[in-house]
Amino acid sequence: MAIVFVILQSFLLVAMGFGGAGKIAGSKNWVDIFDSLKLPQWFRVVTGVVQLAGAAGLVIGYWNKEVAVWAGLLLAFTMFVGFLSHFRVKHSVGQAVPALILTLVGAALIVVQA
Repeated sequence: MAIVFVILQSFLLVAMGFGGAGKIAGSKNWVDIFDSLKLPQWFRVVTGVVQLAGAAGLVIGYWNKEVAVWAGLLLAFTMFVGFLSHFRVKHSVGQAVPALILTLVGAALIVVQA
């Protein structure tokens, strides 16, 4: 199970690292997505900071699995809120699927380590 844990951890780390950095940098894609979600742009930056903090926790988690589990919980919750945000504004299911997948990866990280 250790290999599965590291694979999930690494996938989530890359996704959150790039996603968080793009949100903080103000990538046009993320600005447009937050506009379509009817969320303020400051919330995009906060979300990016949370994602980068979770990614940092996942890096620390290579040496301390408990930190990785807590980071996975933080990121799973963050992505679940993102998933629900798409339905709040009546986006298609297809637009919400990436957030759902990342929610499930974060949850799987917790389950695999338990």
